[in-house]
Amino acid sequence: MTTSTRGAARTPAVLVLEDGRIFRGRAYGAVGETFGEAVFSTGMTGYQETLTDPSYHRQVVVMTAPHVGNTGVNDEDMESRKIWVSGYVVRDPARVPSNWRSRRTLDEELDAQGVVGISGIDTRALTRHLRERGAMRVGIFSGDAVREDSVLLARVQEAPQMKGANLSAEVATTEPYVVPAIGEKKFTVAAVDLGIKGMTPHRMAERGIEVHVLPATATVEDVYAVNPDGVFFSNGPGDPATADHPVSVMRGVLERGTPLFGICFGNQILGRALGFGTFKLKYGHRGINQPVQDRTTGKVEVTAHNHGFAVDAPLDQVSETPFGRAEVSHVCLNDNVVEGLQLLDRPAFSVQYHPEAAAGPHDAAYLFDRFVSLMEGQRA
Repeated sequence: MTTSTRGAARTPAVLVLEDGRIFRGRAYGAVGETFGEAVFSTGMTGYQETLTDPSYHRQVVVMTAPHVGNTGVNDEDMESRKIWVSGYVVRDPARVPSNWRSRRTLDEELDAQGVVGISGIDTRALTRHLRERGAMRVGIFSGDAVREDSVLLARVQEAPQMKGANLSAEVATTEPYVVPAIGEKKFTVAAVDLGIKGMTPHRMAERGIEVHVLPATATVEDVYAVNPDGVFFSNGPGDPATADHPVSVMRGVLERGTPLFGICFGNQILGRALGFGTFKLKYGHRGINQPVQDRTTGKVEVTAHNHGFAVDAPLDQVSETPFGRAEVSHVCLNDNVVEGLQLLDRPAFSVQYHPEAAAGPHDAAYLFDRFVSLMEGQRA
């Protein structure tokens, strides 16, 4: 529930975590109440892309950077049709944005889209709390929604958890659409939308790929109706353990041997399709400065992440799967979490992070070229 007000900056607000920790500040964006999973993002730039990333559906994002909103909001950097975060937490919002593309303030955009936020709290203390205790349910309350602390805590503890949540169909397109190739068309790719970001088909289009974006409910028959040279599975929100339908579709693609590429949720889907399990991380990886090693080259990339679940696969051995041998191709250097998988006997691979990253970094953009190479090899 949200209500709009132009005096939000002066309205008291309360953030309540499910373990009873409480932070008090001022309303930012819409006034009202909201619930979700509290997570923190370490990015110092790209807040507009973060807000509009469908993978953040039903999450309350805590920005670790102290100053947010400095460049305002423009009409070009949206990654999807709307803001998907369920709540937003900042320490010091910009009073006056300054950027030649800015059209309105971040506060105004949050208000217009009904996103309840809070500012003026110690986000470093909140981040440290989440690092120690883990991501957890949270509520933000402002205006008439503020009640006694015990009442607010009870409401937070009644909210649904992220574990077991099946959310991809809630954020995906309901109708297929096509992103045309830029320049000469070289390949056709069927992209299963589980929460796709706008930059992803753009990165493929830059490489001469015509991208047919399909709903999360697409069947194997729908995928092959576009006569694809390759198949892509996108990022998205929720628990991969609930994604039985995309797993079934991916297995159909693997059986046919079509070149396959998955990002983030798509990596978890590939893990499940190969027979590996998935698990929830304590607080996840979110932000644009995560070090990942590509084991196929030995290079270390600085990468953009947004995931709270990971694949449970052996790091240092080749695994036998129903589709041949598979191995972990990428690993996070902070905590040894699986960041990529590849099949050795079929043209399929995936990564847990975001190589399309806007606003950056772009160390991993080569992965789209690797996908192109798989399709070229298959065609040859």
